[in-house]
Amino acid sequence: MEKRLKIGLLGLGVVGSGVAKVIAQNSTKILSATGIKLEVAKALVRIGEDKKTIAAEHGFSLVHDIKDITDDPEIDIVVEVMGKIEPAKSFILAALNSGKHVVSANKDLIAQHGNELVATAQENGCYFYYEASVAGGIPILRTLVNSFLADEITEVFGIVNGTTNYMLTQMLENNLSYEVSLQQAQKLGFAESDPTNDVDGIDAAYKAVILTRFAFHQDLGMKDFAVTGIRGMDLADLKLAQQLGYEVKLIAQTKNSANGVYADVAPKLVPKRHPLASIYNELNGVFIKSYGIGKSMFYGPGAGSIPTATSVVNDLAVIAQRTAEKLPVAPFTDYKAQVNLQNKEDVTGRFYLALKADTKQQQTQIATIFSEINLAVELVEQKQTDDFRFVYLTQNISLEKRDEVVTALADVDVKVTQMMEILEG
Repeated sequence: MEKRLKIGLLGLGVVGSGVAKVIAQNSTKILSATGIKLEVAKALVRIGEDKKTIAAEHGFSLVHDIKDITDDPEIDIVVEVMGKIEPAKSFILAALNSGKHVVSANKDLIAQHGNELVATAQENGCYFYYEASVAGGIPILRTLVNSFLADEITEVFGIVNGTTNYMLTQMLENNLSYEVSLQQAQKLGFAESDPTNDVDGIDAAYKAVILTRFAFHQDLGMKDFAVTGIRGMDLADLKLAQQLGYEVKLIAQTKNSANGVYADVAPKLVPKRHPLASIYNELNGVFIKSYGIGKSMFYGPGAGSIPTATSVVNDLAVIAQRTAEKLPVAPFTDYKAQVNLQNKEDVTGRFYLALKADTKQQQTQIATIFSEINLAVELVEQKQTDDFRFVYLTQNISLEKRDEVVTALADVDVKVTQMMEILEG
């Protein structure tokens, strides 16, 4: 008789429904490969949610109390696709403490509370996988663990937030303002009614936290990141960047060197020749630099019901395979709590610097500041309407010097309307 692993789904929304469908479509293939059949037995839904049709279609029961899943000895794996921190965290801890393996797609939770969840999984001899938490349908986390085992990664960066990439694409293609592109993204369901996490770069930073754990085995927290989003992005800067040979993308970047790890999230100028420059709308792309392979990129849908659900089910299939082979339970990846961060004076880059001045006196002060700080710049745009707009490309400077320039300009009431790093390589 075939062995079965029974699954309890926490959440039956877009992704949860997708998980049920993907399991149904691929259970025979997984059975053939592992000798184990995956079967959804129960799904936790809120009282009042009408999910009877999908439950009947796939032959599982609906429950409203988490204990109906965590206290059920027949449930082997819990899949959490509810989102948010609570009650997801409490439910996952209850499942792990009941000896059940867990698969999650919850990047907010894993970035902020991953240490506790991983430790609890190890204490209980359970698998805790979360491939779908970063870049949706792109299998990036397991790739970092397995495919770079004999290599040393130096840098991971990319477009990991589909909402902002969609907005930036639409602004340029349809000559839209930031506000209109956001409204359009919300209407299509790419952005939430409260878009803060997306447009302020928080969502991308959560994913960068997880990527850093896998790439460099260090546990950076949000406090260790410089995070800037695209809120209020000016279409004029996007157009000028294109004229200069760049595309503006919200980039999550984490890199390692002998001096430590540096990570940030910010809109950056990506050279048009770079593979990331060709990624538009809601698609994601992750670029990896390493000593052995050199440069490689992984590209695909960063969200969506079936792509994300497929990543979740791949985690389930790995658990089935390891169970069939009776392998010891091991954590998804190992990482250290101690973090070695680079100092600002050791991190350098070239920058796109857009300024607004109200008077000719301020115009003179800009030149004086550049001279006093010994900053070489190239003026690429100068316009006068009600005020003066100046755009410069800087020489290669440290982050410390960049901040010194911004402070000096603020002291004379010159507004920095945009400061974006130019991505090299």
